[in-house]
Amino acid sequence: MKRRDFLRLTAFLPLYAALPPVAEATHDAAWRTFELTYDIDLAAHPGAGQLWLPLPQDAGDYQRVLSIECSSAVPATLHWDDTYHAPIVRLAFDSEERSRTLTVKTRIATRDRHPPMPVLRPQGMQEAALYLKPTEHMPIDGIVRDTALRITRGLRGADAKARAIYEWVVDNTFRDPNTRGCGLGDIKFMLESGNLGGKCADINSLFVGLARAAGVPAREFYGVRVAESAQFKSLGKSGDISKAQHCRAEYFSPRRGWVAVDPADVRKAVLEEKLSLDDPRIVALRKRLFGYWEMNWVGFNHGRDFTLPQGDTVAYLMYPYARFGDKVIDGREPEALKFRLTSREIG
Repeated sequence: MKRRDFLRLTAFLPLYAALPPVAEATHDAAWRTFELTYDIDLAAHPGAGQLWLPLPQDAGDYQRVLSIECSSAVPATLHWDDTYHAPIVRLAFDSEERSRTLTVKTRIATRDRHPPMPVLRPQGMQEAALYLKPTEHMPIDGIVRDTALRITRGLRGADAKARAIYEWVVDNTFRDPNTRGCGLGDIKFMLESGNLGGKCADINSLFVGLARAAGVPAREFYGVRVAESAQFKSLGKSGDISKAQHCRAEYFSPRRGWVAVDPADVRKAVLEEKLSLDDPRIVALRKRLFGYWEMNWVGFNHGRDFTLPQGDTVAYLMYPYARFGDKVIDGREPEALKFRLTSREIG
């Protein structure tokens, strides 16, 4: 290892203290291990500037970060957002910095996430309170609250309300392939305009906002697809995953803890597989994705409408994000930022 690489890696050492040994994280055949690599060249962006990269984090019993490596001539530091504890790599470039290429490599173990069994006292109840609050793009009053109360009228309990909202979102939204990136999740605008089209950050944020407005803690989980899907071709991606970002959702049940949902992938399969909602394959997928995530996907963070360390306020951080002077490059077009994100399965 080059000395400069080692010096950069020391910034990430605090993260390792919380990581399980590789053998522990991959002790049974259900676990799969992936290597994700960012290769970025910012030579086309001279002058002083900053770059922020989202990193994977440990999650439940279905995702473990095994290692992080960074190779860069520019000092790299690891930050955790104060509110959402999102792990973020930040690199600062001065006006004289010549070398603007870097590589960040992570290894992650995942296994499919299944519906949790009921427990007497689920963990995370204190944490869940955060995910009842509104954010800039996700208000929980006005039309959002009115819609949520209409959907859940007469229902009691988080599970029944979340199920009703999930079914309503699947029935009433649609995937719009012309949406830039993954969308913004401006749910008030969606409901007021009556245009419920979009992509994952729109459709799954609508589920989250309606759930919060109905009194059910819920949150997005921003990440990226890393392998082909066993469900539908459209729900997987491997190799070059620079445009494979995907936002998922989950809600908190007092009986079961955090429960996975993904109404956006139901609508994606309907559009890209050219199937109707009443096709038996979509009916089965719709049922499955209330409580289940196929972990050919890696999650980054739950951050929503938050401020980057020493930087801008963003709707979410699922793509690389850079600022050079007044120029902002949000990574939704990899060619503009000149980055490549690749995935390979290594175990």
